[in-house]
Amino acid sequence: MTMARDRRFLIAGNWKMNGLLQDGVDLAKAVAAGSDGRKAELLVCPPATLIKPIVDAIGGAAVAVGGQDCHYEDSGAFTGDISPTMLKDLGCGYVILGHSERRAYHGESDAEVKAKAEAAHDAGLVAIICVGETEAQRDANETLTVISTQLYGSVPEAATPDNTVIAYEPVWAIGTGRTATPEQAQDVHDHIRTYGMATFGPDNWDGVRILYGGSMKPGNAGELLSQPDVDGGLIGGASLKADDFLGIADAADSLM
Repeated sequence: MTMARDRRFLIAGNWKMNGLLQDGVDLAKAVAAGSDGRKAELLVCPPATLIKPIVDAIGGAAVAVGGQDCHYEDSGAFTGDISPTMLKDLGCGYVILGHSERRAYHGESDAEVKAKAEAAHDAGLVAIICVGETEAQRDANETLTVISTQLYGSVPEAATPDNTVIAYEPVWAIGTGRTATPEQAQDVHDHIRTYGMATFGPDNWDGVRILYGGSMKPGNAGELLSQPDVDGGLIGGASLKADDFLGIADAADSLM
């Protein structure tokens, strides 16, 4: 499925478990300094320990802040967890959910990701719901089946372009330096949009943004973002250097 570029690019930085206080503040300030006049939307998702100082450091700049995970309850006896209302209270507008690292290292199921997404929606956060296949699954030609299963189990029925972003992150391309070809990315993004429209309704899914996550950097961002159903990037390593992150945003801006 192809369509005109009428969805605003979202360039989202997932800092993962990186950054002490001063380093994080310096990085956020550098990103904020390069945010003026952007056509693409910028988002940084620092570790929870840095959210409040990052919000303060960004100030009134055109950079959104998000969390990297949340619980599906607003409060309670869940030691070490953070609720979506807590993220909202700190100034977050987004939260990443179902990242492959959470699924692999913390055993998160599709049902748990869906519950978290529903809670995020209730708190007024945009849920960035991650899906993606492993290298073994791709080699077995199971990619689209895996993606469909994850979408069906992880995405709330009430998902709309206003409260949900999908991130396709081929697990074999995360932190490995390997990147899906633009054609591979487009094939999966097209499937996500087509499946979403068929399953959740065309009115909702025409405008849902689908990000590519998997070793996107300034050198390959233009080719990936030029694909009709690639609406931005969920950036890992390259988001830890302001010049690289803003270089990806430059590539997005040039296509809008």
